[in-house]
Amino acid sequence: MNTIANSFKKLKSYCETENFKGWDPYDGMNSKVFQALPLKHWDLARLAWIQGFKRSPINFRKLLLVPKEHNTKGLALFLLGYCRLYKLAETGNEEFGTKDQILKRINELSELLLSLRSKGYSGSAWGYNFDWQARRLFLFKKYTPTVVATCFCVEALLESYEITKNEHVLKETLTAADFVVNDLSRTKQGSGIMFSYSVLDGNNTVINASLLGAKILSYSYKYTKNQQHADLAKQAVIAACDLQSKDGSWIYGLLPVQSWIDSFHTGFNLDAIKTYQQNTGDLSCQTYLDKGLKYYLDNFFEANGMPKYYHDKTFPIDIHCPAQVIVTLSKMKAFQPHEALLSKVLHWTIDNMQHKKGYFYYQYRRGLSSKISYMRWSNAFMFNAMAHYLLETKSK
Repeated sequence: MNTIANSFKKLKSYCETENFKGWDPYDGMNSKVFQALPLKHWDLARLAWIQGFKRSPINFRKLLLVPKEHNTKGLALFLLGYCRLYKLAETGNEEFGTKDQILKRINELSELLLSLRSKGYSGSAWGYNFDWQARRLFLFKKYTPTVVATCFCVEALLESYEITKNEHVLKETLTAADFVVNDLSRTKQGSGIMFSYSVLDGNNTVINASLLGAKILSYSYKYTKNQQHADLAKQAVIAACDLQSKDGSWIYGLLPVQSWIDSFHTGFNLDAIKTYQQNTGDLSCQTYLDKGLKYYLDNFFEANGMPKYYHDKTFPIDIHCPAQVIVTLSKMKAFQPHEALLSKVLHWTIDNMQHKKGYFYYQYRRGLSSKISYMRWSNAFMFNAMAHYLLETKSK
């Protein structure tokens, strides 16, 4: 436990010193050099530029003038982590900060998140701080809201509300349900529906994104008892359950190029369905949760704790994989039965994917690993995961 606590303290110190700002795997188009080139108007050039930054184990961002910035999803993950630390401090364990210190941080991050909402939509919504080319299909302009970023922000802000009882935070956050209902498209899928990934047309094939829309609506039902929101959420959950394979797995999405099965998106699906269940009291999807959890644990983790990216191959190991399993099992009330595995996973990750300065690496490969510090993708995910772990183990 001292190893984990000390690792977390180094991570926490690093992130706070950086003021939670940093680079991201997909922020290549924030380069002032690229923005000065006519290539920025060509979709293939944008895609190649972003993928070059993402795939390179060498970080060219400082050279090519990519600034460190806040990312809304990253800030949400930090906020979720601080909410866990506050609950730990409430038990009398103030090893990672006093209640007053953590409460101050929670209020600051909540205010910052609300200030970074994307404007011009039906309700509160959040996007990323960079232009993002998704294959040749979509150009997501900076701060184009997505259901993914929005859901993480909603969950974090509502957890902060439970601590601060700040009614302004609650009121503004709950309007995100209007964003889901009015601004995202819905398509028929089996006996249910799928929500689109963003406000752009045609990106309605990603299972975990649709479930995050359901998750937002289930939170709205929890606080407002709006039955329409609960009913719509259930339709998205039904579609996702219909799309689960007999062995309990989910492919990432419905397009031929989205047919892989991976660790952390499986974790997202389980987390979202469990949250829907907790917020609505609807237990009709329990069989799917049970099958999905068994598949998750049976297929994505080695006996020594090494996480796997895909169900059928290990590398490259993405930092999301060890982070998300801790959060998912905590959400599903399955942490304690699997604590030994989670301890191995976390110790493996610290030993193999943490820099001596405290930050975590993006990917671990057989060959040349990507050891770049990404604030949202790596550090925020591990911050939240480790805070979950510490609350589960230190508050017994």
